[in-house]
Amino acid sequence: MAAGRAIAARLQPPALIMLIGDLGAGKTTLAKGIVEALGAAAGEEVLSPTFSLIHEYGASPKVYHIDLYRLDRVPELETLGLEDLWRRPAVVIVEWGEKFDRELPGERIEIRLRCNDDDSRTIEIAQPAAVADRLPRRRRI
Repeated sequence: MAAGRAIAARLQPPALIMLIGDLGAGKTTLAKGIVEALGAAAGEEVLSPTFSLIHEYGASPKVYHIDLYRLDRVPELETLGLEDLWRRPAVVIVEWGEKFDRELPGERIEIRLRCNDDDSRTIEIAQPAAVADRLPRRRRI
């Protein structure tokens, strides 16, 4: 949650954030921190969109939390209408987006989460040059 709040403090909508990591790595928890810090919803209201695919939070900025885990093919992705979201002044958080890397916009922040043996997490952030100075590069929590 703390890492999500730190990231949110430096975000400027529109922003596409791709969360990458194994099951249990903390993607949804990180999303909770981002959504809460942006004032779009309380952390406990932010749930994994695994079955609904997209959750929408807040008003300004609007936050969309998307989970592509259950999708396997590009035609399934195309039915979601995500291209409309890329044009909005919103923060879009995508879990499992790496499955459709070529179909998602290239101008995005990629956050990789990894579980360590001591139950901590390593978070690595790769972002376009336009936001490089606004986000932390690496943080171990």
